[in-house]
Amino acid sequence: MAEQFRDAERMQLSFLAKIEKKVLIWLAQRMPAWVNSDHLTVLGFVAMLAAGLLYWAAASDRRALIGVVVALAINWFGDSLDGTLARVRNRLRPRYGFYVDHITDAIGTFFLMGGLALSSYMNPFIALGLLIAYFLLSIEVYLTTYVLGAFHMSFWSFGPTELRLLLCIGNIALFYRPVVGIAGHRFLLFDVGGSIGICGMGMMLVWSALRHTIQLYRAERLP
Repeated sequence: MAEQFRDAERMQLSFLAKIEKKVLIWLAQRMPAWVNSDHLTVLGFVAMLAAGLLYWAAASDRRALIGVVVALAINWFGDSLDGTLARVRNRLRPRYGFYVDHITDAIGTFFLMGGLALSSYMNPFIALGLLIAYFLLSIEVYLTTYVLGAFHMSFWSFGPTELRLLLCIGNIALFYRPVVGIAGHRFLLFDVGGSIGICGMGMMLVWSALRHTIQLYRAERLP
């Protein structure tokens, strides 16, 4: 069974992909021998849960927003480095790694959005919309991985690292200015950012779904 499995081609074309790859390889080559990929996966997962809890805590103490930035940085370290460490050490487990990495990402994102919904800095319905958009886009990625053998790690030059960076910048802005004025009306900063995020992911989903549907139709055209 394991011998018949064919790993999907990884498609990472985000803005920071090249420099991030060099940094991750540098870190992996210097990682202590007792640290393995599972340790890093757990670290990234726990950091994401912590980010959600810190958003919740920010409802009563906005200083927790700075903690979210730290948690997201730790999440990047663990979540991005686990696969690189396995490749550098030639300790690959393609099916196990793919499954564990993405199920923990899904659960972690659920907690992150839940924390945002309870933070008082974002309307719960906006947080729910972001979660749904993320899950729909993830479904499209996983279906594409299965039917085309290509795992797309970024859309329109944006990948997980760029999204974490934007969220960190947003947190810093949120700390100083949680409400913004637009066309004479006042809105929560993260409601505006969340709405833009929902629209952006929605457009990515439609574009990607149409493109892959046409690609598959042409590949399996009936006589």
